[in-house]
Amino acid sequence: MSTVVKKVLTSVLSLGLVAGVSLSASAMEIKISHQWKANVDGRDRAARLFVKEVEKADPSIKFRIYPARSLGIKPVAQLDALQNGTLEMAIFPMSYAVGKAKEFSGVILPGAIPNLDVAMKLKRSAYQKEIQKLANANGIHIVTWWWTPGAFATKDTPVGGPETVKGQKLRAADPTFESMLKAAGASTAAMASTEIYPALQSGVLTGALTSAETFVSMRLYEQAKYSTVGGANSLWMLLQPLVMSKQHWDKLSAKQKKIFEDAADKSDAFFLTVQREATNKMADAWRKAGGTPREMTDQEYKDWMVLAKKTAYPEFEAISPTAKRILKALETSKAAK
Repeated sequence: MSTVVKKVLTSVLSLGLVAGVSLSASAMEIKISHQWKANVDGRDRAARLFVKEVEKADPSIKFRIYPARSLGIKPVAQLDALQNGTLEMAIFPMSYAVGKAKEFSGVILPGAIPNLDVAMKLKRSAYQKEIQKLANANGIHIVTWWWTPGAFATKDTPVGGPETVKGQKLRAADPTFESMLKAAGASTAAMASTEIYPALQSGVLTGALTSAETFVSMRLYEQAKYSTVGGANSLWMLLQPLVMSKQHWDKLSAKQKKIFEDAADKSDAFFLTVQREATNKMADAWRKAGGTPREMTDQEYKDWMVLAKKTAYPEFEAISPTAKRILKALETSKAAK
């Protein structure tokens, strides 16, 4: 091989190596953390669909999903990691952020969003924009619009109207929800959903309110005999989206943000289908375990709403001007749909 040819080949190889380093340096790896089982829970499955769509549109972006707390970050502590940028993304129940900003109770007010149809109609509404502003002000960006309907599960007696929770020890996932339950005569305990099973098992709780999805994926039917689901009128509905650290969101190009938003739309549609099935799956799981599921009646729901309007709603509105704007935007957006 001539000296000239060798020099040409060396130059080509060098350029290739430099290009390879450049491509490697420009590649992006994003960690997604959450607390649920892989390939079982709908939140994990929807996240995997989101990842697939983004990676298909931009192969330079790669994701690594850490389910079941496998990244070693506790569910509530994910917010700190997102805020300081050590974690890029998480599936995050937004009520977990009330310790940082009480206004996040606006995503779980009792009966405020009675069913999935209403929840999805609020996508891109004034209410959604107010919640996004709140999230951005607290260092995170809401990527998806995932709402989970929930239910009561109790060990000893079924839940109907407010009078039926008197003397119960319940987990509700939000301070304003807790104020309503306390007014009905229950005592409450705050904890992440991963702690509900042992709390029921040990007697710390006699019941809990959480998503239908969580009841099944965490096998809570093994520790509670009764369940009361909302049917068309869910008392408990929570925004549990895929969120991104604001500092990492801001680093995305306009094209990449559009790719994320398009992938989010597809995951939202999938997640909606999964959640429509979740309540039925929850009832089936209870029956198979020998438990007793029931739907909340219209009158029971109305009785709870009367109590909520005297307790949870004024308590939330009194938090701040931001809370007032969120509640007003929610009511206006619902009326406009």
